[in-house]
Amino acid sequence: MSVEQYQSTFIQEQFADRIGGASYGKDTNIYKFEKIKRAKAAAKQANPGVELIDMGVGEPDEMADAGVVAKLAEEAAKPENRGYADNGIPEFKEAAAKYLKDVFSVDGIDAATEVLHTIGSKPALAMLPSVFINPGDVTIMTVPGYPVMGTHTKYLGGEVYNVKLTKENNFLPDLDAIPEEIALRAKLFYLNYPNNPTGATATVEFFTKVVAWAKKYNVVIVHDAPYAALTYDGLKPLSFLSVPGAKDVGVELHSLSKSYNMTGWRIGFIAGNPLIVKAFGDVKDNNDSGQFIAIQKAAAYGLANPQITEAISEKYSRRHNLLVGVLNELGFKAEKPKGSFFLYVEAPKGVKGGQRFESGEAFSQFLIREKLISTVPWDDAGSFVRFSVTFIAKDQADEIRVIDEIKSRLADVEFEF
Repeated sequence: MSVEQYQSTFIQEQFADRIGGASYGKDTNIYKFEKIKRAKAAAKQANPGVELIDMGVGEPDEMADAGVVAKLAEEAAKPENRGYADNGIPEFKEAAAKYLKDVFSVDGIDAATEVLHTIGSKPALAMLPSVFINPGDVTIMTVPGYPVMGTHTKYLGGEVYNVKLTKENNFLPDLDAIPEEIALRAKLFYLNYPNNPTGATATVEFFTKVVAWAKKYNVVIVHDAPYAALTYDGLKPLSFLSVPGAKDVGVELHSLSKSYNMTGWRIGFIAGNPLIVKAFGDVKDNNDSGQFIAIQKAAAYGLANPQITEAISEKYSRRHNLLVGVLNELGFKAEKPKGSFFLYVEAPKGVKGGQRFESGEAFSQFLIREKLISTVPWDDAGSFVRFSVTFIAKDQADEIRVIDEIKSRLADVEFEF
């Protein structure tokens, strides 16, 4: 055996079981997003010069507000901002607390003890299981949904119980259907509204029921709210923390990625129960050294100017109207969401007299390969595809052009539902 072969074997045997152990890297399954990536590449190669309309991207299509960018440049030039931020600066925490009050009518958040900055929501979701989960403990997750907190629960030896989000229940989890045995063992319950991928919004009544359920079973609620300020048609942004008793049972995660076009900036915050926030801060202190202070100060500027998000919401609302209108003309039963930039649509059963779609993934692949329209499939609770209105368009006229192009490409197909 050569030295190279020996080293390769040695390394292969050291991988942790949580990522596959000695079988790591040998899995031949192709995962959803890799399939999409490959299909997009194949479609482009087969149709050179034809625009691929990407409606699968889950991030904004524009840069951050010019005022936010200018604030970053100003603060980045100051030598006092160059050092470690650790668990954050008071200025950002105070801006976050005021933002919750001004935009979501959340009173009584103590900036000093009930808010901490995060380097985006994803790392926070990854760290929270380390605060609570011991081997055998349960995290309740909703599907379809964002899996990170569940993944890290499993890394720690915990278990994940999935609750399906169905159209029949307005894409809200049925709390009454959670088995008593699971509820009694659960430590964490992940919620996300407005929801990715369904676009569903929660209500005060639902959150009130969640608080009562959490108190009954002693379960910590983690509400992931990166789309919370992106609401449409007169719907007021809703925070879990605005519901009486919410702070007794949980925390809420906010991010500037989606609501301020700041995905790459990696800045957000956790707010709510002070003991949870404190424990999260201890875990965080052993994971990172904080986000660049200049970014925190630029983000504080953004939080103090929520009209930036209001303008972004107007754009997404306009695009939703266009997309829903065209899809319904083509036979879909699309309903404009009240929040987020996602449109969740049931996949057709097939093309009349032609190809059948046994899943959302099959339909999504058809759209990419045959029509050069990229979407994301979800088959966790029915066959659906997710369109995102963050597609590239330089102005309103270009938005209309893109939507008209979608209509043109699909007009020669009669779908069966």
